Amino acid sequence: MAPPAKSSLPASSAAAPSPSLISAAQLIQSTPPGKRRRGWDDGIPPILRPLVRAYLLGYASTVAPRLATLLIQHLTRLFKKHYDTEKQESTATTSPTDTFLASLIRTLKGGFGWHRFPTFCALLAGGSTLLEVPLKAAFDRLAKNLSEVAKRRLARWIASFTSAYLSLAILQSKPSPSFTTTTTSPDGTTTQTQLAGRTLDLTLFALTRAIDVVVGTVWNLHRQRRQSAGKWTRLEFLISNITDPAIFALSSGTVMWAWFYYPSSLPRAYNKWIDSAAAVDSRLIEALRRCHEGTLRYGEETGQADLLGSMCKDFDLPPVWGDPAKTIPFPCEIVHMGCGSSCEYHALSRFVRSFKWAMTTYLPLSLLLALRNPNKKAFKRAVLSAARTSTFLGTFITLFYYGVCLARTRIGPHVIGTGPKQRNLIDGGVCVGMGCVLCGWSILIEKAGRRKDGGLFVAPRAMATLLPRKYPKAKEWIERLVFAGSTGVVFTCVLEDKARVRGVLGGLLAGVLNH
Repeated sequence: MAPPAKSSLPASSAAAPSPSLISAAQLIQSTPPGKRRRGWDDGIPPILRPLVRAYLLGYASTVAPRLATLLIQHLTRLFKKHYDTEKQESTATTSPTDTFLASLIRTLKGGFGWHRFPTFCALLAGGSTLLEVPLKAAFDRLAKNLSEVAKRRLARWIASFTSAYLSLAILQSKPSPSFTTTTTSPDGTTTQTQLAGRTLDLTLFALTRAIDVVVGTVWNLHRQRRQSAGKWTRLEFLISNITDPAIFALSSGTVMWAWFYYPSSLPRAYNKWIDSAAAVDSRLIEALRRCHEGTLRYGEETGQADLLGSMCKDFDLPPVWGDPAKTIPFPCEIVHMGCGSSCEYHALSRFVRSFKWAMTTYLPLSLLLALRNPNKKAFKRAVLSAARTSTFLGTFITLFYYGVCLARTRIGPHVIGTGPKQRNLIDGGVCVGMGCVLCGWSILIEKAGRRKDGGLFVAPRAMATLLPRKYPKAKEWIERLVFAGSTGVVFTCVLEDKARVRGVLGGLLAGVLNH
């Protein structure tokens, strides 16, 4: 376990000086002499800079991944065509280059839609800064008893709340085929109904960040009072340092439980990524799911022998091992999928394979980032960073699988029992639960900064598994209120003191919103 680091809870709030709010005209003017900024947006009026920055950031995050995928696909087609010696002439009537250009133009145009994410980002950031000016002026006239700090913060929160509510409403107004249901009445009439939930992940992300800001601020004030009184205990110190790893462990365990038993509660892309990282035979997952559902029971003939029986044949194992009516329980060697009978050796082999898989993903990305300032030190740091992250991911996968083996073979039978009912209990959820409990603690391998970013990244996805992915459109206003209120808290805090919004997001929002 890594040695305790300094508390990653946000520092106490220190009200940052607000920009001059004497009049909107003064804000729109160029930067005063002596404080001239140097940057690509230097020629843009200060009040409009958040809007422009947010739009470009949203456009880049929307279009760049699609452009990368399009380019890779195009290069792959060209490579196959060049080295295809069997097909001398293409039967296609359209040139691959023409198809690529058409797709490129369509992708670039796709980011400019009114209901798209870039517009949402621009209205969210730009609206909050533009509305702050008249709101502050109104408070100066109507609420003279309030302090300047209170009026500034209240104006910022209301402006952020309003812009967040309206921008999310615009984003939600875009129809989506995957959130459209078709019902047929007895007389043959079909009716299409729009469902909500497409922006649920975004709302939960904002909610998680707002909770983190509020709880972190309260805890920090508590810590300051206790330390000044000389009453700060080791338990409180431990809580400060273990909170981020615990959030990640709990959240990632929840996500893994959902991936195993309720995959429909996760986004399709998330399921696909976990499938790739887990590298597990789908028949094994299905067998454990049937144990969980009660359709596969030990000591009973329920017609489930063919499921793991076919898997045993593929891995040169006795087919009878896959028959739950005859073999209680099915041996861990089936879980190991050809790695032998040792649970420890299987765990080690899992780590090696997962580490290699992760390095092929993270090392190129780290080296690409190092090209921004190419030197020996930067490349060494990139390799070490990729190795650390790959070690974390390899340990995550290893702990999950070894947790399953601990519950099935090493510990579970000695604590729960070895009878058919006890074995049904172990394979019906205890073994997967043990893996879910253990895997997330691999985050301790990462640095403290990445621990908090990891926890805040996974927590919204864990929360989403507890909520329906789709819900009636009539209740969409509740989601907007949650998003708007949460965004108001986060935006206000980042403008007052960006350190109160932890992780990379704090610096990113400060760079976008400050004008």
